[in-house]
Amino acid sequence: MRRRRQYLPDRTHPGPPRSARGPAARVTAALTTLLTAATMVLVTGAGATAAADSHVVEEQWRSPREVDLIVHSAANNRDLPVRVLVPPGWSRTADRTWPVLYLLHGGRDDYTSWTRETDIEQLAAEAGVLVVMPEAGRSAIYTDFHRVTGSTGSGKWETFHLDEVWSILRAEYRAGDTRAVAGISSGGYGAIVYAARRPGTFRFAAAYSAPLNLFNPATRAVFASTVAEHGDDLTDAWGSPVTNRANWRAHNPLDLTGKLRGTRLYLSSGTTGLPGALDPNGSWSPVQFGEAITGADTTTFATRLLLSFTPVTTNLYLSGTHSWPYWQRELHRSWPSIMTSLGVPAASPVPPG
Repeated sequence: MRRRRQYLPDRTHPGPPRSARGPAARVTAALTTLLTAATMVLVTGAGATAAADSHVVEEQWRSPREVDLIVHSAANNRDLPVRVLVPPGWSRTADRTWPVLYLLHGGRDDYTSWTRETDIEQLAAEAGVLVVMPEAGRSAIYTDFHRVTGSTGSGKWETFHLDEVWSILRAEYRAGDTRAVAGISSGGYGAIVYAARRPGTFRFAAAYSAPLNLFNPATRAVFASTVAEHGDDLTDAWGSPVTNRANWRAHNPLDLTGKLRGTRLYLSSGTTGLPGALDPNGSWSPVQFGEAITGADTTTFATRLLLSFTPVTTNLYLSGTHSWPYWQRELHRSWPSIMTSLGVPAASPVPPG
C-alpha cells in the first residue's frame, strides 16, 4: 500500500519525501531493511508474522520534530495511530541510531495524552532520544486479548507495541537497541508487565500510579469498570480467572517480580487519594480515592521486589490525586534515571510543584 504523507501548513519537514532521495540514501535504506530483517529473526511466532506484514500507512508531521503515524497493524487488522518525537539532528538517512523511550497512556485516554498534558516535548528536545507514544485503546489493557471482540478497546496490544511498532521504528526511524518504558495508571501497568514479560527488552521501567496486582479485588474492579465502558470485560482480556488462572498470573506484575532483575525500576503513587499541593481548589472528587488503590498496589509490589532482592526506587506520597500534575512531577523526578539508563547524560529541570 502506498503511503500518504501529510504536512501541516507553516511547518518544515526534517527530511525529503522518499522519492526525493539520492542513490546514497537508497543504499542506506536498503542496508536498514537488511538490518531489520536480521533483527526480525529474533521475534518468533505470530509476533514475527505481524511485524513483517505491518507498515506505515500515513505520516503527518506536526512540527519538525513531532510526527503522527498511522500504522497498519496486521495483528489487529486495522490502522492505529502512534505519535513520535524525533531528537535534534535526526534524519531518516543518519549514520547513527537513537535510544527509544516508550510512553504509555492510561484508560479513557489516547496516544496524544503525553504531549497534551506534559512538557515531554521540551524534555525530549534537550535529550537525544526517540520518544514513542502508541495508541492502546480506550480500555488501555496492555495485553494480547484472550478473546478479541472487535471493540475499540480489545486487541493484540503487546504484539502491536513490542513487535509491529518496534520493527517499523527500527526500519524507518533510526531506532537503536536501547529502550526504556514509562506509563501512567494502566499505562504504568503496561510498562511493568511489558518489561517483565520480555526480560532484557527495557533497561528502565517506570510506573506512575499504576495498578500492579490483578488479584487485588479493588484493582480488578477498576479494570473491569474501564473495559466495560468500551464493550469488553476482563475475561476478554485474560480469560476466566478460574479456568485461565495461569494466564492471569502470566500478566500479573506481582507474580512477575523475579523477571525484572536487571531492569532499573521507578514506582510512584499517592497513598490516600486526598488532595495535595498540585490539586486546584475544588477539583477533588470521590473518584480520586482510586489513587489509594494504586498506592496499596505500589506498596505491595515494591515490597515483593525488595524481598526478591530486586532494586527499585519508590516515591510514595501521602496527599495527591490520580491526575496529570502528579504524573508530570514524577516524570521529571525519574527523568535523570531514564536518561542514564539510555546512556544519555541529561539533567532534569526543577520538578513542577
